[in-house]
Amino acid sequence: MQNVNTIYQDVNRPIAERVDDLLSQMTLAEKIGQMTQAEKDSIPPEDVKTYFIGSVLSGGGGVPDPNTPANWREMVKAYIKASTETRLGIPAIYGVDAVHGHNNVAGATIFPHNIGLGASRDTDLIYRTAQATARTILATNSHWNFSPAVSVPQDLRWGRTYEGYSEDTDIVTEMSQAYLEGLLNPDLGDVKMLGCAKHFVGDGGTTWGSTKIPKWTLLGNWQVNEDVFQIDQGDTQIDEDELRRVHLTPYITAIAGGVRSVMVSHSMWNGVKMHAHKYMITDVLKGEMGFTGFVVSDWMSINQIDEDYYVCVVKAVNAGVDMNMVPYDYKLFIETLTKAVQNGDVSQDRIDDAVRRILTVKFELGLFEQPFIDESYLSYLGSDEHRALAREGAQKTATLLKNEDVALPLNNTQSVLVAGQAADDIGLACGGWTISWQGSAGAITTGTTLLDGIRQHSDNVVYSVDGNADTKADVGVVVIAEIPYAEGEGDCADLNITDEQKQLIKTARANCDKLVLVIYSGRPLIIEDVVADCDAVIAGWLPGSEASALADNLFGVVPFTAKLSYTWIDSMEQLPRKNNGSAKWQIGHGLTL
Repeated sequence: MQNVNTIYQDVNRPIAERVDDLLSQMTLAEKIGQMTQAEKDSIPPEDVKTYFIGSVLSGGGGVPDPNTPANWREMVKAYIKASTETRLGIPAIYGVDAVHGHNNVAGATIFPHNIGLGASRDTDLIYRTAQATARTILATNSHWNFSPAVSVPQDLRWGRTYEGYSEDTDIVTEMSQAYLEGLLNPDLGDVKMLGCAKHFVGDGGTTWGSTKIPKWTLLGNWQVNEDVFQIDQGDTQIDEDELRRVHLTPYITAIAGGVRSVMVSHSMWNGVKMHAHKYMITDVLKGEMGFTGFVVSDWMSINQIDEDYYVCVVKAVNAGVDMNMVPYDYKLFIETLTKAVQNGDVSQDRIDDAVRRILTVKFELGLFEQPFIDESYLSYLGSDEHRALAREGAQKTATLLKNEDVALPLNNTQSVLVAGQAADDIGLACGGWTISWQGSAGAITTGTTLLDGIRQHSDNVVYSVDGNADTKADVGVVVIAEIPYAEGEGDCADLNITDEQKQLIKTARANCDKLVLVIYSGRPLIIEDVVADCDAVIAGWLPGSEASALADNLFGVVPFTAKLSYTWIDSMEQLPRKNNGSAKWQIGHGLTL
């Protein structure tokens, strides 16, 4: 950094004065650079310096090689260091999707997904989970978490259902606020975190079959299975009253609670892409709701506005998008926005407003004074304290749906048949957004399985992947799971459990006197064909890397306390929910033990 006017470097000055001073010294190129966010696999650190990039992110699976906490720290540090070497030394902010722990980092503790946390109804648990997540993010030199999701999912077929705490707006508002409070209070002295409420607005209310991902966005680096996407990124076809009542309320609370970034949804509202929706972004969010932080776009989403990229950039920025997540094409974005300003299609005032918002938040976070985090914080990654918290989370989110003939609790004198791949699979217990974007089965990170936990309680355990056994057991514990997924890749037209899973249950049923079914899933699944075969049914949701803790629930060491935060349907005819009020188990159902 050169020797420049240093008013903005004076920590004793008011932030508004520091921002004014810095903004007055910035060139157009430096301003547009601050409005640009690139993905780490597409940009070398030297380009952060050359183009004055305001932010870098790790997308799902955007990890160093090898994927270790220490390498994460050095990877992020390289980008921040490059930004501080620019003429004005404006530090970049590094963003991550740490949606259930610092979930891209191998060895980090993976907490239950939001759908389980919503069932816990435990705001203190959620606060502490977010606080622990913040500490691990900061340990890797990152300051920005693209969380919490304040979505209110209305159709269980949506592949992002598990990112929502509930289908009920009030539960979402209460739980997401507890998460935000914990995230913003890592209790690490002056070190601060930036949270992000997403996805603005109505992403949970889209209509099945309404997704239309433009062909021109399916080129180059970003490939999705467009035939699978049916509701994710679709059209929210409701009136403004319902949009506000169901989907906008959590944002009002989040803003009052101190959220300083809001991410725009890929979706549409009545045919208009949210990234181009000036009324909702500028008039409602920034005007009516008084949001003074900055608005960030979602992954490559401005590209969906129009086939002409120039039009995309102009409409998105003029609609109120301040920071643009252009993961691959940061140079093209900078070139295009520069041209738009020169042509008068984007005003200098709009540029200054966007940059002012971004700089204000960076000053609030103390990035100019402390761009790098103390290395000692790496001890939080995978710590005993965090794994104990994840165990507590797994136990408090497990929801007991059925328990007949005193099937539970188990006792250590019983012989136990444990069946199903999921019983001994960390990846299936964690779900999507774990190590990679989509997640995967297998020992993808450090953790424990339910089978591990049952073996800690009993010496008389037989494990069978397919449910077959040589002798009949007193009790069978069958664990089934959805294959991990994320976003539209998880959109699903049929929520019935698979024929293979039904056969597993029936096979195990023949080899035990009583049967307990544990379900790992990102949403309620239809189990009508087998529920009569099960003496007990537990929604384990996606418990995370410490799934062994569920054994304590099974053996009565800790109680079942969770209550459904989603209605559990018993047929596809009950979707979307507003079309049919009947169900297998209503929201709020959950047995205690």
